[in-house]
Amino acid sequence: MMTLPQIPDLAEAPDLSDTEGCIQCQMGSKMVLFITGNCHWQCDYCPLSETRRDVDWMFANERRCETFDEVIEEARAMRATGAGITGGDPLMARERTIEGISRLKSEFGPGFHLHMYTSIPFNPELAKEFAEAGLDEIRFHLLGLQAERYRSTISACSESGILTGVEIPCEPDRREDLFSLLEDLRSLDISFLNLNELEITVGNHENMELRGFNLSTEITAGASGSNELALELKSRVQAAEHGLPDPMDGLTRDAYGFHLKFCTAVFKDAGQMRRRFLRRGESMIAPHEVLTEDGTLILGAIDADESSKDDWMAEISQETGLPNRFLLWDGDNNRIEMPLVIAEDIAGEIESPIFMIEVLPTHERTEVTAVRLNDPEGE
Repeated sequence: MMTLPQIPDLAEAPDLSDTEGCIQCQMGSKMVLFITGNCHWQCDYCPLSETRRDVDWMFANERRCETFDEVIEEARAMRATGAGITGGDPLMARERTIEGISRLKSEFGPGFHLHMYTSIPFNPELAKEFAEAGLDEIRFHLLGLQAERYRSTISACSESGILTGVEIPCEPDRREDLFSLLEDLRSLDISFLNLNELEITVGNHENMELRGFNLSTEITAGASGSNELALELKSRVQAAEHGLPDPMDGLTRDAYGFHLKFCTAVFKDAGQMRRRFLRRGESMIAPHEVLTEDGTLILGAIDADESSKDDWMAEISQETGLPNRFLLWDGDNNRIEMPLVIAEDIAGEIESPIFMIEVLPTHERTEVTAVRLNDPEGE
C-alpha cells in the first residue's frame, strides 16, 4: 500500500459502551444512506451543501441512486456491515425510509445493522412500524434542545426494541443549555447521548460567522470552543458514573444512566470517511492501481483516442513486457490507464501527455489529482 501522509493518524478505539452504529462507523464499514435532502427545520448549523439541501434525491455514500437495487450495489461494493440512514430528515420520506430498511434487512440479513437520524418527534405509534421493518437504532436530534417534546416518541421507540438515544452538535455558545440538558435527559428512556463537534462547512459558514464562530484549527472544520465544551460535558457524565466529584464544581452527582460519546470533526470527516474509502478501495481496486493510506487510488495514464488506443497498448506492452491485464482503456476520459511505475518509466521517452492520476474509490471515481509526468511539447 502506498503511503501519502496527508492526514494525521486518526486511530480511535471504540469505547466499550459505544453503540453498534458508532463502532461500525469508526471501522468505516457503514454505508451512508442519504434518503432525502428535504427537511423543514432550517437549522442554521446544517452542514449540507446546496447540492443536497432541500432536494429530494437519494444517495448511497457518494453515489446518487434512483432505486434500492443501486443502493444494494453500493453496499456490496464497500462490503458494508450496516448503514446509517440520514438526510435532510428520513421522516420527510417515511415510506421510502421504511422500504429501504426492509430491503437492506432482506438482502443482507438481520445482522446488517441499521441506525437512523431524525429531528421529528413523530407519532409514537410509528415506532412499531420502524421496529418491524428492522431498524436497530435511532438517534434524535433535539430541536432547540427541548427534550420534553420528544418524550413519548423516545419511550415508544425504546419499548419497541430500538436502541434509542440523542445526537446533537455541541454548540459552544449554548454552554448552560447543554449542561441543563444533561439533567433533562435523566428522565428520558435513552441509552446514549452523542455529541458532535460543531462543524463550519460551505453550507453553513455564513450563519456560523453571524454567531461569531471561528475554526478551531487550520486542519479541522470544528468550531472553536466546541471540542472543549464537549469534553467538559463528557467529564461530568463520567464522574457521575463512577461516583466521583465533578472536576468543575466538585459536586458528586447520581449516574445519568446513559453513555456520552464525543465525535470530533476531524475524525468524523477524515477518519471515518478515510476508512470507508479504504474499505471500498480494497474491494474495487484494479490490477494497475495502488491504494494509498488515505484511501485514494493512484495510477498512471497516457492520453489517447479510440483510433490509436490499440496501437499504444500494444507498443507499451511490447516495450515494457507489461501484461495486457495491467492496461485499461478509459473511454470516458480518453486515456489508457497503467501502473504508475510504468508511466514514470516511459514518461521521458514519449511526447504524448502522460500523467500520475489520483482518484477516490467511489462509484464515480472522482479525480482529485492529475500531475503531468513529461514536459508539454515545446517547453
